[in-house]
Amino acid sequence: MSEKASSPGEAGTANGAVGPGAASPDRESIVVPPSILAQQAGWGQAPAAPAAPKEDEQPQVFASTKRRQEISEAGYNENPPGVGRLGVILGTVLALLLIGSGVTLYLANKPDSKSNAAKPDSAPTAAPTPTEAPVPPIKDSAKVLPTVTGEFGKKATIELPKEASDGTFVVKELIPGTGAKVDKSNWVTADFTAMNWSTGKEIQGSYEGGKPQLFQADGGQLIPALDAAVTGHKVGTRLLVVAPPAAAFRDQGSQGMGVGPTDNLVFVIDIRNANAQDAVVSGDVIAPPSDFPKVKDNGKKAAEITPVPGAADPTELKSAVLIQGKGRKVETGEGVLVQYTGALFKDGKKFDSSLDRGQAFTFVTGGGNVIEGWDKGLVGQTIGSRVELVIPAALAYKDQAKEGIPANSTLVFVVDILDAGVGGGS
Repeated sequence: MSEKASSPGEAGTANGAVGPGAASPDRESIVVPPSILAQQAGWGQAPAAPAAPKEDEQPQVFASTKRRQEISEAGYNENPPGVGRLGVILGTVLALLLIGSGVTLYLANKPDSKSNAAKPDSAPTAAPTPTEAPVPPIKDSAKVLPTVTGEFGKKATIELPKEASDGTFVVKELIPGTGAKVDKSNWVTADFTAMNWSTGKEIQGSYEGGKPQLFQADGGQLIPALDAAVTGHKVGTRLLVVAPPAAAFRDQGSQGMGVGPTDNLVFVIDIRNANAQDAVVSGDVIAPPSDFPKVKDNGKKAAEITPVPGAADPTELKSAVLIQGKGRKVETGEGVLVQYTGALFKDGKKFDSSLDRGQAFTFVTGGGNVIEGWDKGLVGQTIGSRVELVIPAALAYKDQAKEGIPANSTLVFVVDILDAGVGGGS
């Protein structure tokens, strides 16, 4: 298959750090999808393009169009872990992230370290590494708090008090949920409304864009005000979050968003959904058409795929819904959370499964980060569905052989679409 596009985490993408450029080893950056960068003219200057990561440092994932050293059964590695922490260049780039459907604050690597310019006849002296205030402990109350009205699932109305915030990092339940509790590293979709308490101005949230934010709870991928706030709360909960600078944009603030280095922010977060790393979809199973390989459901273990004896390789992409989900349709350009099992159409031999690793996989649709058969076969399917894809070699790896996948192979995938939203992909 053509290597025109990098896999998530390779040559510019990492799972949980969505964007066109990967951070160089000695710099910290926030990476943003190309579609976002294209929309942001005039919002602020993006950081200079960083150097590509070393070959042996690039994570590899399943359905990508580019590979490095193959180390698992299928030649694919699990999703890379969340990376980095907030650093000293946030102020110049965070404005790029606040569009349409929300704030996506993805981080990478360590703080920038600069050296003083060398003076004549003297050796250069390294400047001290900037230090950051630690994220304060979360409390459920403060001396004074904003008033919030409105229903869960709709944009909240936030009324700010006349008094200034006392700097407490507050996470308070306004509407208790009744769904599953969000544990650390669960994949969460959440909507939010936001305001700058210090200036009284509204900050654009996710309801304006119509899609929730997709991220891992307490995974270090978002600012703590969003990232750490949801852990321990149930799906269906509405939270009031008051974030001092150390729980938001640190002492750099964000000029593009109108956030100063000492500004306190207010978020109202609606927790829409949560999925554990080993989650699978559930529902009434529909038998595939007679010309499709048969699928045996093994719960949270990889599905067994049995080919049709003597079936000829198809020349076009074929798909069948095995479980019909009740969510909205997946759209091009959004992050999707899935479980999958892949096998050869010819003999049903499994070559990879996210369920074997117990780690759900995310990618951005339509970005060229996965094989073409996935982009075409999953867009338009509903969240909560299980889909069987039969993908001809022309939409998979063409004449390239991979470990466990001969050249010119037709592939079969059973894919559970767990969730979708802004961010979360590669």
